[in-house]
Amino acid sequence: MAGTVDAFRRGSRERARRVGVSATSRRGLSRSDARPAATRPPRAGPVASVAAMLWTAIRARSFCTSPVRSQNRLKLALIGQSLFGQEVYSLLQQQGHKVVGVFTVPDKDGKADPLAAAAEKDGTPVFKFPRWRVKGKPIPEVVEAYRAVGAELNVLPFCTQFIPMNVIDHPRHGSIIYHPSILPRHRGASAINWTLIEGDKTAGFSVFWADAGLDTGPILLQRQCAVEPNDTVDSLYNRFLFPEGIKAMAEAVSLIAEGKAPRIPQSEEGASYEGIQKKSNAKVNLAQPAEFIHNWIRGHDKVPGAWTVVDGQVVTLYGSSLLTSPAPEGQPVEVEGAAQPGLITDSGLVLFGADGNAVQVRNLQLDSGRMIPASKFFSSEESSSIELTEAEQKMAEEIRAVWKGILSSAAAIEETTDFFKSGAASMDVVRLVEEVKLRCGGLQMQNEDVYMASTFHDFIQMLVRRCRGEDREEEVVIDHVMKEVNNMTVKMPHQCFINGKFQNAADGKTCSTINPTDGSVICNVAYASVADVDQAVFAAKEAFETGPWGRMNPRDRGQLLYRLADLMEQHQEELATIESIDSGAVYTLALKTHVGMSIQTFRYFAGWCDKIHGTTIPINQARPNHNLTFTKKEPLGVCAIVIPWNYPLMMLAWKSAACLAAGNTLVLKPAQVTPLTALKFAELTVKAGIPRGVINIVPGSGGLVGQRMSEHPDIRKLGFTGSTPIGKQIMKSCALSNLKKVSLELGGKSPLIIFSDCEMDKAVRMAMGAVFFNKGENCIAAGRLFVEESIHDDFIGRVVSEIKKMKIGDPLDRSTDHGPQNHRAHLEKLLEYCEVGVKDGATLVYGGRQVSRPGFFMEPTVFTDVEDHMFIAKEESFGPIMVVSKFRDGDVEGVLSRANDTEFGLASGVFTRDISKALYVSERLEAGTVFVNTYNKTDVAAPFGGFKQSGFGKDLGEEALQEYLRTKAVTVEY
Repeated sequence: MAGTVDAFRRGSRERARRVGVSATSRRGLSRSDARPAATRPPRAGPVASVAAMLWTAIRARSFCTSPVRSQNRLKLALIGQSLFGQEVYSLLQQQGHKVVGVFTVPDKDGKADPLAAAAEKDGTPVFKFPRWRVKGKPIPEVVEAYRAVGAELNVLPFCTQFIPMNVIDHPRHGSIIYHPSILPRHRGASAINWTLIEGDKTAGFSVFWADAGLDTGPILLQRQCAVEPNDTVDSLYNRFLFPEGIKAMAEAVSLIAEGKAPRIPQSEEGASYEGIQKKSNAKVNLAQPAEFIHNWIRGHDKVPGAWTVVDGQVVTLYGSSLLTSPAPEGQPVEVEGAAQPGLITDSGLVLFGADGNAVQVRNLQLDSGRMIPASKFFSSEESSSIELTEAEQKMAEEIRAVWKGILSSAAAIEETTDFFKSGAASMDVVRLVEEVKLRCGGLQMQNEDVYMASTFHDFIQMLVRRCRGEDREEEVVIDHVMKEVNNMTVKMPHQCFINGKFQNAADGKTCSTINPTDGSVICNVAYASVADVDQAVFAAKEAFETGPWGRMNPRDRGQLLYRLADLMEQHQEELATIESIDSGAVYTLALKTHVGMSIQTFRYFAGWCDKIHGTTIPINQARPNHNLTFTKKEPLGVCAIVIPWNYPLMMLAWKSAACLAAGNTLVLKPAQVTPLTALKFAELTVKAGIPRGVINIVPGSGGLVGQRMSEHPDIRKLGFTGSTPIGKQIMKSCALSNLKKVSLELGGKSPLIIFSDCEMDKAVRMAMGAVFFNKGENCIAAGRLFVEESIHDDFIGRVVSEIKKMKIGDPLDRSTDHGPQNHRAHLEKLLEYCEVGVKDGATLVYGGRQVSRPGFFMEPTVFTDVEDHMFIAKEESFGPIMVVSKFRDGDVEGVLSRANDTEFGLASGVFTRDISKALYVSERLEAGTVFVNTYNKTDVAAPFGGFKQSGFGKDLGEEALQEYLRTKAVTVEY
């Protein structure tokens, strides 16, 4: 399998010619067109697995790397491409190095490579050579153009071209290259794949000095990380190789500039070169332990793909994970070479190793090239038709006569006759349904059934299955966690909700959800994996494209949403109780706002379902012809929604109601620490009759579940509420994956200006609500109060007096004003925030401490004397901390300038009796919402969203629908 270093050196260039992979590519630098197999154009010859996987590897990452400016700056030539190259380029620029030339690939379809685009924007010289050599010899003009830039060091972060040695060796400091392996453990283009195939417990990368031996040059620096049991090439790149590799390239350049860069010779001991696998060699050996089988499958995913023979068919296996819990129930299937039959389960294909342990495979590619979920293996082979009994054939002929009676213009009713193409109208649908009911003993049918099976053959097949009871929906089985709390029994689902069923995570993992009132565990909730996300997206895609939801009359869709709102209202006390114990929300507030506004939101958008329409547009006529142009508003398809932990149910409603009203299907990730009301909501959607697959709930981590959603090629829109740094990462990932539509409701530091001519009692009351509402865990909370100097002390005195009257305690106690913070980590962050405020010189007037009782309680806090440069003046606390600054009497322009001096723009407020001043200030405040003499007054009909780094896109109101629709223009000539 692995060759020696000498053999590698002797054969390297010949191998490059034979497999069509460039020399630099075999240093571990993948090809630019490394996209999933389904979207990659045909090419001659195989390509390294690492190349095939890098498309997902280079998807958006967020970096928090602070630029460290080098004292010794170098002139650099950057040779490479892609987002990896762009990020290295940007970081080197920040460090003060001079990039004298960027050498990259020609534009593709008129679009520059990301590295070229960044360099061109900066005015850096960019060279786009299609090649550096011809017939093995350097092109003189190309080499001369390179030499003319005067580089002192070549940096090759991601390069697909063979760079001649007279270019590699030309600079004073030579050339450095990135390689995704801890050299010399794995050399060659498939290095990271072999890390997985061989079951290495450690992965990593090297930055090495280029030499004629390609991957054999001296090591400059290396980094490593642990390989998790279910890591893939994707996850290793996303988590470590990509972000840390960029920082390491910049660090390597700094070491060279400072004269501290080592040159550590590579030892031949342990050095290996594993060639690129061929499909013929990738068959899985099932006569070995499950872990070896898993490593083989994940190491060959996606190229060339590990394969085996299942039920006599050659199938390629994708999406492997080790089962850590007992194998679920399923249908046995013969697997060639396996010690025991496999199982087709709801979550995929289970393969058993020689040690009795199991591996689960998510997707299969059939010999025909068609990709299917492994759970659909048997259904994929079933014939689309069923044989009819004699009685059923007689019934079919009776129905044929009914069709003929309705479709009088049709010469004959053939198997392929289409009900609507043959002239049937809506009244004919009603007649057909009623005729069937009479002839089939009152069999229940809906008008929608005719639309779903419009040909005679499909209609009869549907009818027979309905008569046999084959299409009867299985009753949803829910494994509730039961708790006696708040004088009631609450029943809480705790599993993923996918395709209308509650099920464990694919790998069996769970995560505890904690009651913030006392720190106790409420229950263990499924901790979804990438496999679960993929299954949920597949279900949502099927529901949109082939299920009843996509073809449903909008008014009928609205009726289902009304029914869902009614069910939420029937269960509002249970929902509010779950919200209280899971998020710490005061029960009375949860009842009115968390749950109450959620119900209102679904009712509001249910009413919009049949009012979504386009327009007609007059256009210039090209005589003698006439044209009609009109627009259509269409749903996007599968949408992803990621919601925060402060209003778990209400944030779900704000986004999902508009999404569903527009006709989309969705996959939703609740916050990891507050998943329970989302899962209870899923249970209510079943009772409401929402078709399966339309709504899917996958609880889990943002780094895994949320990241997969932002990367998934079948998701067309992602709506996110959360922090600005994560929003940036999501937006980047969405752009790189498939340019999916995004709406973001992000952080805030909302200013509240209180003028001396305000109604003081109301201003104090509203200001306290603006800060302490929902324990301060409120996206539009007033993050900074500006109080006019003449009333400042009186205002503060009244606020402190009112705080002392607040009751802090059990959120289920009806007299409680202030409940616990959402989770321990957040409480600790708030306490640290207060410490920084004191350290910076602000005056802590009240609070700033944890309440001495079990749970995550914090005292309402007030800071004064806050200056504009202080940390607490600029950063959002997202907690019960009032940050107050004075402003000079009458200084309207000054306080406006200070209020707008923030990168956030979610909300704002002003208190004054002067209507002219109020309108002037509201016009000048840079925020998506301005409250005048009130605060926190949101309504389902009013659009909500921010400016600047508080995000874009709207929740609520008519504008929210546009976030989940696309506009199509149609022009007809007549």
